[in-house]
Amino acid sequence: MSSEPAFRVALRGEVILTSPRWNKGSAFTTAERKAFGLTGRLPHRVNTLDEQCQRAYDQLQSRETPLRKNTFLQSLRDQNWVLYYALVSRHLQELTPIIYTPTEAEAISKYSHLFRRSEGLYLTLPHQDSMEEDFLEQARGRDVDLVVCSDAEMILGIGDQGVGISTAKASIYTLLAGVDPSRTLSVTLDVGTDNEKLLKDPLYVGWPHKRVRGEEYNRFVDKFVQLVRKHYPHSLLHFEDFGVHNAKRLLDAYARKHAVFNDDVQGTGAVTLATILAAVGVTKSKLSDQRIVIFGAGTAGLGIARQLRDAMVTLDGLSSSDANKQFWLLDRFGLVKASLGSDKIREGLSDFVRADEEWEGAEANENGDIGLLEVVRRAKPTVLIGCSTVGGAFDKEVVKEMARGTERPIILPLSNPTSKHECKPEDAKRWSDGNALLAAGSPFPPCELPGGKKYVVAECNNALIYPGLGFGAILSKARSLTDSMIVAGAQRLASLAPALEDPDDALLPAFGDSPEVNYEVTCAVVERAIEEGVANVGWRKEEVREKVRERQWKPVYGVYEYDPNGEQ
Repeated sequence: MSSEPAFRVALRGEVILTSPRWNKGSAFTTAERKAFGLTGRLPHRVNTLDEQCQRAYDQLQSRETPLRKNTFLQSLRDQNWVLYYALVSRHLQELTPIIYTPTEAEAISKYSHLFRRSEGLYLTLPHQDSMEEDFLEQARGRDVDLVVCSDAEMILGIGDQGVGISTAKASIYTLLAGVDPSRTLSVTLDVGTDNEKLLKDPLYVGWPHKRVRGEEYNRFVDKFVQLVRKHYPHSLLHFEDFGVHNAKRLLDAYARKHAVFNDDVQGTGAVTLATILAAVGVTKSKLSDQRIVIFGAGTAGLGIARQLRDAMVTLDGLSSSDANKQFWLLDRFGLVKASLGSDKIREGLSDFVRADEEWEGAEANENGDIGLLEVVRRAKPTVLIGCSTVGGAFDKEVVKEMARGTERPIILPLSNPTSKHECKPEDAKRWSDGNALLAAGSPFPPCELPGGKKYVVAECNNALIYPGLGFGAILSKARSLTDSMIVAGAQRLASLAPALEDPDDALLPAFGDSPEVNYEVTCAVVERAIEEGVANVGWRKEEVREKVRERQWKPVYGVYEYDPNGEQ
């Protein structure tokens, strides 16, 4: 008996060849070509998927720049989903940066000039009266498990782009976790742009209007969220590239009403938590023992602080107020302390404001701001995290001071791109006399150690965890993605760290292992949802691993039978 999935398909002729979901191209069998009216539409040879992948890869290699490779792969995805995902999965390490960051950001910055065809759903503020009609038209005839939406205000490295469909984010969910691409929907919420270059560009495809904010913005976003909740109550709603003033606010507003997720906040926090849990495993300590300095108190830094704080509460039983005392956050005004006042303390930082009495006699600049070195000197952190985009901020003096205060300093320069890293891992390793435990926000080569051994620097990449967190929420049908479900996923990721076997190995698994890693994360999230009683499935915990495998979409061709009443 064939192990290939079987489908009854209603499309024939040119229509099936232009459907990315059903198109097989030259892989249609002789019998299928006859049944679907394709015998004269395709050349004689029937190819295997492997042969098609080799041909597509050869074509891809003829494109000389990452952006040209990106547009080729987008075109392939528009033609044939199975071939696209099969090709990328066979060259995961090489092609993920082409379809995702950093090349994706370049493609979005040129979106209006590269635009060829519509992809996903565009909801524009002036047309909000027809939002439900437009939404249902796009989703007609299919179930939706994942909705990725963006207002494109804060795209990594390039800022406000007005419009920019997050198809790449949805693709990563499929590629690394197994979410069925036919059950995903990418949505642009076009509320205008403050990017003057775009507003003056005659080819700009978005709404040429200043970005709308305040109550009008809130009503528009809420109208969209309520449509998702109404029509797809068990879906995951993923917020992507929202600005610093909206990202956490929207997450908090809807977290108890629907399964919502923001990778910039929760994904960054979760993968950082996993990294630190692995490091804590190496040092044989507890998370709640750590003294944590976070340099950069924006969306990512605050998300990390909250995730680590909540994990201290969940895992070690600390009260939130006691856990808050384990953190020192710095932004452009230095240490976040009470005397900065409300005009200098950003919204959301109130939990982590340090009392001025603690810092009497501390070295400060002429404005009274207390800098990183003084904070490290006095707080004696065990963990130093960089989300500042201030290249070189973790200099020799800072690292050496930290190493004086703790035996195995945990140092995570997470800012991207590499030019904005707070330090180079090899420098931190050298300045700490080889004792630092390291992970970075971008790939770095191993650090040379005395005696010829090499220290593997983990890449703190959100894609190691967010697809699994999201797919776990989808499969459990939980009405919210709870803090403990996220912590369970982070714990599972941490348990896979090579450093737990060899302290000179990486604090996280290699990105090439991310599909299997995200399978483990998915299982952990579903298991925790069942334990908590928030899952809406009738599975026993012992069944989860098998159930997850059964529901993963794989890029393989099925066997088709023509049926006028079949799937479209």
